[in-house]
Amino acid sequence: MPVHTTMEERIEIMERSKEGKPAWRISRDLRWSQQTVRKWRKRGHEQGRSGLVSHMGRPQRGALSSFPTEIREAIIRWRTEHPGWGEDTLCAELKQQTCFADQKLPSSASIGRFLQQQGFPKPREKHTQLPDSDRQPTGAPHQVWEMDARGYQYIPDVGMVSLINLNDRFSRTRLLSYPCQLGEKVVIRHANTTDYQVALRLAFTHWGLPASLQVDHESVFYDNKTKSPFPTTLHLWLCALGIRLTFSRVHRPTDQAITERTHQLWAGQVLDGQCFSDWHILYDALQNRRDFLNYHLPCASLQRQPPLHANPHASHSGQLYRPEWEADMLDLQRVYEYLAQGKWFRRVSASGTFSLGANVYYVGAAWQRHQLEIRFDAKAQKFLCHDESGHLIKQIAWKDDLLKSLLGHTMPPFDLPAFQLHLPFSWDDMRAQHFLYRTRDTTL
Repeated sequence: MPVHTTMEERIEIMERSKEGKPAWRISRDLRWSQQTVRKWRKRGHEQGRSGLVSHMGRPQRGALSSFPTEIREAIIRWRTEHPGWGEDTLCAELKQQTCFADQKLPSSASIGRFLQQQGFPKPREKHTQLPDSDRQPTGAPHQVWEMDARGYQYIPDVGMVSLINLNDRFSRTRLLSYPCQLGEKVVIRHANTTDYQVALRLAFTHWGLPASLQVDHESVFYDNKTKSPFPTTLHLWLCALGIRLTFSRVHRPTDQAITERTHQLWAGQVLDGQCFSDWHILYDALQNRRDFLNYHLPCASLQRQPPLHANPHASHSGQLYRPEWEADMLDLQRVYEYLAQGKWFRRVSASGTFSLGANVYYVGAAWQRHQLEIRFDAKAQKFLCHDESGHLIKQIAWKDDLLKSLLGHTMPPFDLPAFQLHLPFSWDDMRAQHFLYRTRDTTL
């Protein structure tokens, strides 16, 4: 005999009762006690068909009902203030609170159920891994960094901002999220070489120099205007520091899957639902959150360990860097030897000139409309220009001071007060102020 009635039997009890049959006869026919018959007859009479649903077992009280009210209230408050925080982030936040140190804490899954019951939408769509992106890369920390800029976003009291994000591919360490200002109300410029140099210098100062850096084919990294591209200033600067620059495949975001995902991560962790009174407050918020992401937030591809717990030796590359050392660290011979491996084809203009990189060189009006093959002599430190038949027609020295052009804007206004957007600074001065503000902190 079954230990509880079936839905079919409870419906039969209700229907026979409506026909006027007594409880003892229904009990005899269905072989259930009269107490059981009377129970379901009463429920059916008072609640109708819905009253016939059995609720055996522990009464449902809702997710996190066994945890203190303070924990539930904290979760609701954090999620309301930070719409981008998911259950993993909220679980990690609870573990950081000293007031909950001696209490049992809910799991991420329980917090997720609680948020759903409270009517909070999921901050993002369910994540699925990009092809092969969940496979642990071979190598070691700081062998390959990834760098990319997130699309711009308006932040009140700060302006139009694009986050330049850097990540270590092997350890999944979030190295830096640098807020690059592009304008006050509208975008009036794009992130340029100096912006990326500032971001990289800040990352180098904290983490040391990597072996290589991977980027996409943005024009600041790669010369897209010609079929024989000349290395950009940023490329040569990295070369002089001994860092190899590599490029992802065109239109293949999966080549930088880690960084593509961290664009969403930084926005959800720091920007969503928040206000910042100025650029420095935004920068500090990003850097303070970096420690949380690296030391406390579990990473799915690292068996749910935070990056620097799974790879504690990723805290520094071992290759020291300081901005005040940079002029001495730049090895121009590396640049010369690198250029000596390439060749470039340029057509001479009507005025007898051709462009190479950011410079324009003159070969003479006699060569107008001719296509030149240009090589570089590392010993003589000159460009060698050959005509179509391969004859050397001219040797041209590098037009600018290479060291100075690689260093870029290195004279910030040291004696001016902290950065304020309304003052008449140039964008270069503002970038320098930002960089000075951060490097002074790390020096003290």
